[in-house]
Amino acid sequence: MHLILVSNRMATAKSITLTWRHFALASGLLFAAVIGLSSVFSYFTVRHAAEIRLPFLQDFVRSLNAEDTSRSSAFVRQNINAMAVKLGEMQAQLIRLDTLGERLAGVAGVNVREINKIDKVDQNADKNGTRGAGNNAALLRSNSSAALIDGRGGPLVMQSALSPADLRNALDELSRQVENKTDALALIESQLLEEQIRKMMLPTGLPVDAEWSASGYGWRLDPFTGERALHEGVDFVAAVGSKIHAAAAGVVVTAEHHPQYGNMIEVDHGHGIATRYAHASKLLVKPGAFVKRGQLIALVGNTGRSTGPHLHFEVRLNGASQNPTRFLRMAQAAPPKFVKTQFR
Repeated sequence: MHLILVSNRMATAKSITLTWRHFALASGLLFAAVIGLSSVFSYFTVRHAAEIRLPFLQDFVRSLNAEDTSRSSAFVRQNINAMAVKLGEMQAQLIRLDTLGERLAGVAGVNVREINKIDKVDQNADKNGTRGAGNNAALLRSNSSAALIDGRGGPLVMQSALSPADLRNALDELSRQVENKTDALALIESQLLEEQIRKMMLPTGLPVDAEWSASGYGWRLDPFTGERALHEGVDFVAAVGSKIHAAAAGVVVTAEHHPQYGNMIEVDHGHGIATRYAHASKLLVKPGAFVKRGQLIALVGNTGRSTGPHLHFEVRLNGASQNPTRFLRMAQAAPPKFVKTQFR
């Protein structure tokens, strides 16, 4: 495109050639100017709409605010609903945890009523407090162990939106329930641990791998005198050098030669319970050593007042002899796993 400029001030006419680049540049500048003026106009009209007091501007501003508020409300509502669904899943898991806790309580020998007392005490504190909860929060709460184990369901007749305050109250209630269940499980854990320790301290492990015993606990004819005498232990027939294991965990209080028992070991298991292992050929532990259940402590022999290789095994409670068979019967169903040790 050619433009010819003619003027009285110019001696000759001038010709200007316009290409597509000039048109593109002019279009860009025009578009930028329109956008800039529109932005400035929108900024000042929206910012000063209340001062200008033009009805159409005020309606325009209200529509913009309403749209923003609607989007924000929808976003908040969507997040609240998602959190409510997650809260329901957590409550379902808490119900299963409560059921599992009751089963463990039965195994541990803990009375379920003692566990429920924790919830009741905390519920009374809630009733006396100032915590406010809406209807929706009340639906989400479960204030008794009965509510925790009962199923829930039914048709959806009418639903109500969950407010942030209701959600906060429901989360506080769920947090309280989790704390209560944590305390209850801690009680069960301590009970199980105590029971486990008690079983570890009971001399129920077989002290030697022997197929039969030559003499049981009680009155018998003494093999040396032939007269009736009280036998305070059990004699296990085994070859010389057979391994003798601790019947339970404890502390070695005696490891010495005795005129009657021969080479003897006595282990204190606590609570007045002790075990004796007599007529050994070799002692593998020393006084003061802690031994585990099933640990190798000596070898079968024929020392002391003995007619042949065997292990004389005794169980004593507060110094009085007890029938070892009562304890060893517990080990018949599940023999202990012996611990390999090396005497130094």
